[in-house]
Amino acid sequence: MAMILARLGRFAFRRRGPVVLAWLLVLAGAVFAAVTAPSVPDDDFSMPGTESQQTFELMRERFPGLAAEAGGATVVFVAPDGEDVTAEPFRSGIDSAVRQLSGGDQVAMVADPFESDAVSTDGSTAHASVLYTVPASGVTADSKDEIGAAADVARAAGLTVEAGGDALESGGPGGVAELIAISLAAVILLVTLGSLVAAGLPLLTALLGVAVSLLSLLALSDALGLSTTTTTLALMLGLAVGIDYALFVVARYREERGRGRPAIEAVGLAVGTAGSAVAFAGLTVVIALAGLTVVGMPMLTKMGLAAVAAVVVAVLVALTLVPAVIGFVPDKVLSRSARRADPDAAVPQSGGAPRWAGFVLRRPVAVLALGVVLLGALAIPATGLRLGMPGDEAKPTSATERRAYDQLADAFGPGFNGPLMIVVDARDAADPQGAVASIAGRVAATDGVVSVSPPQFNEAGDTAFFDAVPATGPTDAATTDLVNALRDGRPEVTEGTDATFTVTGTTAIDIDLSAKIQGALVPYLATVVGLAVLLLLVVFRSVLIPVKAALGFLLSVLAALGAVVLVFQEGFAAGLLGVEQTGPIMSAVPIFVIGVVFGLAMDYEVFLVSRMREAYVRGEEPRAAIVTGMRQSSRVVVAAALIMMAVFAGFVVEVDPFIKMLGFGLAAAVFLDAFVVRLAIVPAVLALLGGRAWWLPGRLDRILPRVDVEGASLHRDDRADADSAALLRR
Repeated sequence: MAMILARLGRFAFRRRGPVVLAWLLVLAGAVFAAVTAPSVPDDDFSMPGTESQQTFELMRERFPGLAAEAGGATVVFVAPDGEDVTAEPFRSGIDSAVRQLSGGDQVAMVADPFESDAVSTDGSTAHASVLYTVPASGVTADSKDEIGAAADVARAAGLTVEAGGDALESGGPGGVAELIAISLAAVILLVTLGSLVAAGLPLLTALLGVAVSLLSLLALSDALGLSTTTTTLALMLGLAVGIDYALFVVARYREERGRGRPAIEAVGLAVGTAGSAVAFAGLTVVIALAGLTVVGMPMLTKMGLAAVAAVVVAVLVALTLVPAVIGFVPDKVLSRSARRADPDAAVPQSGGAPRWAGFVLRRPVAVLALGVVLLGALAIPATGLRLGMPGDEAKPTSATERRAYDQLADAFGPGFNGPLMIVVDARDAADPQGAVASIAGRVAATDGVVSVSPPQFNEAGDTAFFDAVPATGPTDAATTDLVNALRDGRPEVTEGTDATFTVTGTTAIDIDLSAKIQGALVPYLATVVGLAVLLLLVVFRSVLIPVKAALGFLLSVLAALGAVVLVFQEGFAAGLLGVEQTGPIMSAVPIFVIGVVFGLAMDYEVFLVSRMREAYVRGEEPRAAIVTGMRQSSRVVVAAALIMMAVFAGFVVEVDPFIKMLGFGLAAAVFLDAFVVRLAIVPAVLALLGGRAWWLPGRLDRILPRVDVEGASLHRDDRADADSAALLRR
């Protein structure tokens, strides 16, 4: 493999013009395809096999005229202290606001609070529900502005007015995170490489790769059912790995130039060795992301596969475009001192790396024990991990959605923001209305239910639905217990009615989502860990190295999840990150952290340990190979980890709680895995194992394919060339 990639690198270097032109044509084609593509489809939050999803499908069948997935908003009117919203001029102000809301182009209906019993018992608060003709993602900016204009009408009457609901969602990152990430990455690259050209090259190629992948996904969004949400992970991960993979190739090129090699030979060796590591590291990321299909949720599957596309493009860019661009500036990517023929300065070597490696070799047991204890302590909070789907209550108090949520909870009770929808199928009942009334009465009598709304029947009169308001908030553990109690107690509630019921609604959907993801965590871990262990077995031709790599990943990811729980669920240092409301961890965060971090952890494992194996294969003693590998790769691994952390930490500034949690979790995991596991625990374990670390049974050695990630074949060619030159000199 190293030989094939070395030839590819030399080809890209020689034919740099056509290679760069080809990538620019691909980019232009992606731009054209994205511009002419149909509109992006709505998010698909379906969860096959869950009760809430089955209930929605029943609703579509029995209530064909009901827009069950249409977007909605709630406008909350609060009278001044001691006043009543039914008094003048407050009532007139609310009536005017409702009339203005009803005139919106996308509005299907507006529930007048005075006609729909939407006034609190103390008269201080009222709310108007707005239902749109389109899903929440299709509500236009003009429609959202109409809510603000109607609110201003009510405010003029002396009322406090706030608004919430899914129709007001902004729809994802606004670009600030990307700018922060790129800026931090540029600084790290400049400090690491000591050259503006060398620092700019990974950024430039990574941005081109991200543009190609995202525009291509946008062009295929209608055909593949990809929404804007599914590309969030692709953007985050494509930018991170794109910079890192290019950095590894550039750093190895500079190292080979520092040894006196001509530019084209240095490119061939860089792509053959570092490029092999990039290819296999990218493959581990692909395995981890493709493993998201085991969850069985279309949304997560699409996000994972979209990110796979971004990673594949990043690998192709590193193997072809990076050596081509180097061909235009073969000397300028070197530092200034290297261009003055100072070989020691070609690749800045970290003086601390050999000293740290020596320290670990002298005290491997202490380093190993300290690292395991540290990660174990951080992982303890993960045992209390509680999954959920925080909504407007997780937003900052500066957001109108959060203030509307709090006002509704204060006036109508905490469960008002998360009612349960009970759908009764009375098709087999002799008296459908009597059966529905009986079930509604028994649900209302259930502990934890505050009230139920009047049932609404379909045209056939055989199916009805009503809301059950819990006594606790949507993300409260007691609400989850209530949903489970209603489902488990279904035989008692429906006894004697010949009817049945199911539970759905936003709160029930979130509970089902959390349960589905939590149940998929162990199979997902087993799938990606098993496949990656097999892959690393082929790469390193060792039994113990892959096992050690997998155990190290488990330590780092559990510690990262513990840090997420500590901040976002327990509130430790939450204010520093702009987290104003703690609560359950968003359901998709843990599985994404596991998937992404597993791939990145294997990245660092491949890059670091492949240099150690390269030294070992070339004849160095096991302990000396550890020092050589650390000296040659630790600085670049540290820079790569810092870049990853910068990219992910940049997303912590986003208001969206999912993006904020995911960015923090990934940044914490990369820090722990790179600095504690790969740069401390890994050399400590290898020092304790000695030569046994590279043991492989003879039968297995004959079966496994040889992929030559460390570039042994390239070094054999170097030695053959040297021998030939020596014979000619004689």
